[in-house]
This record gives sequence, structure tokens and C-alpha cells, in this order.
Amino acid sequence: MKVCPRIPQLARRGIAGAALATLAASLLPGAVWAQAPKEVKLAVVVPLSGPWARNGELHVKGAQMAVDDINAAGGIKALGGARIKLITADAGDSVEKAKNAAQRLLASEPDLVGATGSFVSSFTLAITEVTERAELPFLTLSYSDQINERGFKYVFQTSPTANTQAGAALPILMNLATQATGKAPQTVGIVMDNTASPVSFSKAMREGGFEKARVKLMMDEVFTPPLSDATSSVQKLRNIRPDFAFLLSTNVPDTKLLLEKMSEMRIGNGAIPVVTNGGHMGAPELLKVMNKETLEGVMVVIANWGGKGHEALTSAFSKRMNEPWMTQDSISTYGDMWIFKQAMEAAGSADRRKVAEAIRKMDTNEGAAKYYPGGHLRFDEKGRRVGAETVILQWRNGVPVPVYPPSLAVMAPLWPKR
Repeated sequence: MKVCPRIPQLARRGIAGAALATLAASLLPGAVWAQAPKEVKLAVVVPLSGPWARNGELHVKGAQMAVDDINAAGGIKALGGARIKLITADAGDSVEKAKNAAQRLLASEPDLVGATGSFVSSFTLAITEVTERAELPFLTLSYSDQINERGFKYVFQTSPTANTQAGAALPILMNLATQATGKAPQTVGIVMDNTASPVSFSKAMREGGFEKARVKLMMDEVFTPPLSDATSSVQKLRNIRPDFAFLLSTNVPDTKLLLEKMSEMRIGNGAIPVVTNGGHMGAPELLKVMNKETLEGVMVVIANWGGKGHEALTSAFSKRMNEPWMTQDSISTYGDMWIFKQAMEAAGSADRRKVAEAIRKMDTNEGAAKYYPGGHLRFDEKGRRVGAETVILQWRNGVPVPVYPPSLAVMAPLWPKR
């Protein structure tokens, strides 16, 4: 019997056709062997060198603790228990370095799902120019109003903006002063650096806030950080002696210079009540470089802090991260990691565009919402968190404690008496 010489050729064609059919089936949605990723990458882009390095370290510690907790609880269940891997990038000490860090990060980690950072608003503005082009969802507690005024779709601001904080804080501070002294303050001074956050924070007060509160701005001093000498600024404060003063510096060395010079010139410790702004003002590092008497009574307008209802979390953070307390930087990035987890669970995907869409659709008081003042997670069309509350801390016996709002406060506020 003869074998047709075309049979081997036909068999080969049949095998090839079957292979192509199998490959085509694998490309269809829901293919049986499509697997969820075993790990998903999230990044923290913050200064890890230069004058803001300490705040960057605290950002990373909060995020790492959340990643550890999420992974220990089973990872991303909708992705088959995928674990989160945390990537860190150093934004450095300048806008240019921050932008370059973001570019390098995206080049080296093309499968990144989301990111958080970057403490200094000027850096955040630069970094998010890069992440927006990559359609990478970026969460930030940076305060500048400019961050979400650019029509971006992938930037989410969990904090109340600087203008919102300033608008809310001034009436609160006026009430505290009136309750403590029996009369409202009539004069105020400002000493601030020229980075984006203080500029935004003071803008609303300058443009009608002080006038509405019937407070006269007696001194308006602006400097470029780092501050080399605080003598001139503090001397002006001593000469004018306003009823209270805003010291709006964005790093620990400058704050130290200003407060210690005030103490040296005998206008510290409540002689002129001091109001500050920003996460660095609650950093443990302050107590390492200044004595608690210099800080006593200093008030801090801030976007987030661990307080009432966070006792178990803050205690665990202190033990595991060897820190005396949990700062704004740490609790915010802790919450950010949980936001990304909830978004991936809702999306059932680690695709960055789908994750961003899930964040846009969030409207909840559960889960990650409890790590932000106001206890609600919903973002408006600009990417700002709706209902974000302003927090006021006060240094009391060497510890910064929340004194406002009442839902978070662990001590009653005191207005330092002159």
C-alpha cells in the first residue's frame, strides 16, 4: 500500500492550524490560563535627601507599614492574593531633581500601578506633570491649590488645599483666642518661605481673609529656603509685637532657627502666640533639635493626624517603626496604600487606568476612609477629596496633639496667654 506524499504536509498544516487556534483562544477575554499578577508595584516619591528628607522617611514608613498589613491580610484578593511591593524614589532637594526622579522611576518600573508623594508642593507639581502623561494614579497630601487646577485626571489630593485650610483655620483660631482671652486678636504678622504651599496657604488670608476677620496684617516677611539667619525677621516681630504670628516655613532647620530666635529675644513660649502649618511641624525630629519648652503652645494647621479612634494604629506604628508618634506624613501614606488596595479590589485589575477610574468612583465611609479627617472618601471632578477637614495640633509637654476638630481631638485647645 502506498502512502500519499501530501499526508505529512497536511498533518503539519493541521498541527499549525490547531496551534494558531489555541493561541487565538488565549488572547480572548477570560482565557482560562490568564493569571493575575503575583505582585503589584506601588511607589512613594518623596525627598529622601536634603532638608525635607525626614518627612520623606516618615512617608515611607507609613506606606511600608500599610503594605505589610495588607500583605499579611491576604494581599489583593480580587487578584488572587497578589502582594504589594513598595518602590521608593528620592525626589531630592529641588524641583528639577524631583521631576528627574519621577522620569527615572517610570522608565525603570513600567508596570507601576500607582504612586504617592511628595510632601513639598513644588515637587508634587513637577512630579505629577510626569505621572499624568503616563496615566499613573498619584495620591498626595501636598497642600497647594495649583496641584488640581490643571485639568489633570490622574492626580488625587487627599488633603484640604492650602486655601481651604487658611479659610477654615483663621475663624477657628480667632474663636480660640477670644474664648481664652476674652477679646479677638486685632493684629497679625507673617514670616514665611516662598515655596508653593505657604504661598497658597497665605493667599486667601491676604486676599480678604484678614479683612473679614478684622485683623490687621502688620508684618509680611518672605524668604527663600534655606534660611541662613532668622535675626532680622524675629527682630521685626519683636518690634511690632502682633497679637499672634504665622510662621510658615516648610522644613525643620528653618523652623528651628525662627523659634529659637524668638525664645532668645523673649517673644517665644506664648509671648507672641505662634501658628504654623505643615507636616514637618509635627515631626519627632523637631524635639530632637529643640527643647520642648521652645515648642510649648505652638499651634499647627495641618491636613491629617492620628487621634481619637486611631489609638491601636498609632501604638502599633510607634512599636514597629520605632517612632514616638504617627505623623501626618505616615498616616496619610498608610491610608493611601489602602486606597490603592480598595481601588484594585473594585476594579478587579492592576491596570493603572482602571485603578484610577475606581478611585474616581469611590464614595465610602469604610475602609481607608477612616485614615483621613472627615472619615469620607470621595473625590470631585478636579481630584480633590470632598469634605476634607482641617486639623489643628498643639505642642503640649513635648508632644503634638490634635485639638481640633472635636471628632479627632484628644485634648482641649489652649490659646497661649501673653
